[in-house]
Amino acid sequence: QLQLVESGGGLVQPGGSLRLSCAASGFTLDYYTVGWFRQAPGKEREGVSCISSSDGSTYYGDSVKGRFTISRDNAKNTVYLQMNSLKPEDTGVYYCTAVGGISTVQALCVFRTVDYWGQGTQVTVSS
Repeated sequence: QLQLVESGGGLVQPGGSLRLSCAASGFTLDYYTVGWFRQAPGKEREGVSCISSSDGSTYYGDSVKGRFTISRDNAKNTVYLQMNSLKPEDTGVYYCTAVGGISTVQALCVFRTVDYWGQGTQVTVSS
């Protein structure tokens, strides 16, 4: 069964940090562009950050630039999202995604050409 499983969400105070992990099973992430989306209550799902399979190029949404860092460990078949200086507006459900082929980070994060979605992990930033 092909799936993406997120972990690492939780409750954190403003200014704090969290690291999300996404482990793939049933397929290898080596040839997939992968990324993270989030959905806040009452808002559309948005692309947060993506990383390509080919050259390691990355995409970050404007609201997270300088605070979030995406990385991948193909040996562990896992992608990570390090989130620092968290703000209340970062609250939402975070979803791991993957798209195969030679898709760019823009294709995934901006145009949402997604092959697989994870089930999501809740991140709450609150004092």
